[in-house]
Amino acid sequence: MADFLHSGWGIFVAVATLASIAFSFWMAFALSKKRAPGEKIETTGHVWDETLAEYNNPLPRWWLYLFYITCAFGLAYVLLYPGLGAFKGQLGWTSVGEYEEEVARAKAVYEPLFAKYLQQEIPTVAADPEARAMGERLFLTYCVQCHGSDARGSKGFPNLTDSDWLWGGDPEVIKVSIMEGRMAAMPPMAPALGTAQDVENVANYVLSLSGSAPDPLKAALGKEKFVACMACHGPEGKGHAMIGGPNLSDKIWLYGGSLKTVIETITKGRNNQMPSFKHLLGEGKGHVLTAYVWGLSNRTPGSEPGK
Repeated sequence: MADFLHSGWGIFVAVATLASIAFSFWMAFALSKKRAPGEKIETTGHVWDETLAEYNNPLPRWWLYLFYITCAFGLAYVLLYPGLGAFKGQLGWTSVGEYEEEVARAKAVYEPLFAKYLQQEIPTVAADPEARAMGERLFLTYCVQCHGSDARGSKGFPNLTDSDWLWGGDPEVIKVSIMEGRMAAMPPMAPALGTAQDVENVANYVLSLSGSAPDPLKAALGKEKFVACMACHGPEGKGHAMIGGPNLSDKIWLYGGSLKTVIETITKGRNNQMPSFKHLLGEGKGHVLTAYVWGLSNRTPGSEPGK
């Protein structure tokens, strides 16, 4: 695609566009000549049903005038607006500029609505029915694609309605997650653990931390190898929120808690990213959305769904 950014393509587009308009004018003019009085009108050679012939008559004047007007409009348009390659048009209009104007007009309307909530603590905002309704609409706009309309997530996407948080569930931490995004990566650990049997043993040990190991003997053998995992998950497997290391001692799994899935995770690793929303939301909406998300797992009086 970089080849099409060369300035020569802009010249080519401009010449081709102007040539097309000029050709259209010429065609209309060439077909607008009137027949001399008494001149025999030839047919085009197209005949149907023996007597139904197509004659080579001049185009109707109204049609030609309308076509001239259309061509003139096209010429005026490409001179005023972007349409001739790199030429920006006499009016200086751009789609980016129009978008920014629309955003500015929208901000002038809705920013005062969010400004008062910026002065309040997130739990206070979460308890406000009006703010909660606004937060729900923001959630349905920006978050349902990954976390679902019920905020319970799916495989690879966290459930926001429980109290299990990879990076921590404090209001300000949640706000950082929403505004700045998160990048989580677990490297493939099979090379560090050794053989495929070692990986299976460690997987059984990981499951034993939450009381669901299918083979206690293999889990006991995997405990020694688990030392390679402690940097992220801690010696007891409870995780480190500072780096997004999951707690392995509960029964909450982001990708699934079967032995097969845990072996796959250890062998291949996992990569996941939550994008930053600060440019889409801004401070006001981000604050209200944070309060709504925090409230999903911290129910305040009257904040139950439907209230």
